[in-house]
Amino acid sequence: MPMEIATVPCRTDNYAYLLHDPSTGATAVVDVPDAAPVRDALAEKGWKLTDILITHHHSDHVDGVEELKEETGARVVGAAADAHRLPPLDLAVAEGDRVSVGEAEAQVLDVSGHTVGHIAFVFPGAAFTADSLMALGCGRLFEGNPEMMWGSLMKLAALPPDTLIYSGHEYTADNGEFAKTVDSGNPALMARIAEVAKARSAGRPTVPSLLSQEISTNPFLRARASEVKAEIGMPDATDVEAFAEIRRRKDSF
Repeated sequence: MPMEIATVPCRTDNYAYLLHDPSTGATAVVDVPDAAPVRDALAEKGWKLTDILITHHHSDHVDGVEELKEETGARVVGAAADAHRLPPLDLAVAEGDRVSVGEAEAQVLDVSGHTVGHIAFVFPGAAFTADSLMALGCGRLFEGNPEMMWGSLMKLAALPPDTLIYSGHEYTADNGEFAKTVDSGNPALMARIAEVAKARSAGRPTVPSLLSQEISTNPFLRARASEVKAEIGMPDATDVEAFAEIRRRKDSF
């Protein structure tokens, strides 16, 4: 029986995600910006929280963790490399480790760049990427460097194209406005921007997104495309150089 996934809006633009294994009743949450919305979603679904999966240490992803842990006794899972600045962990993991939620199993990927120690949880068909690969974007390089983030993005880009990407924020519309400035000749991007506008006007989340769609429209993944390199005036740049320039432009957009 497939895992059920519920999107939980938090704060002004954050998302947490509930993952439920109906065969065992196990339920995990990926990141907890605030405890209350997650608690309310669990009550609405009638699910009991068993696991808390943390992607990285930023407060808008962990502020509600200890409150939910105290209330539910859920196992807290996070990166061993980040343990010194995360809420107390019951299970510290690193790339290549596997984490089970009931009968569902996730592979842990190190996707450092936004932060050093950022991890993603990759279940069959669903990758929880938080602030690494995002819908039409990627996280700012607060701690890592372009080479690090590019390597992380390429790990994620190598997943099956029908993988759903569950990222951490509702930034897609703004990301699309920037993407037009470096990939203006991409009809798939223009079509996606229109879809995003329609979804947001109806109050619908724009995540998750298909990895195949990110590969064809996300300007950071498309840093390797010759037409994007030409548009940013760097036709002979390496992929990492083009990515770094696109990230620089986005930071000041």
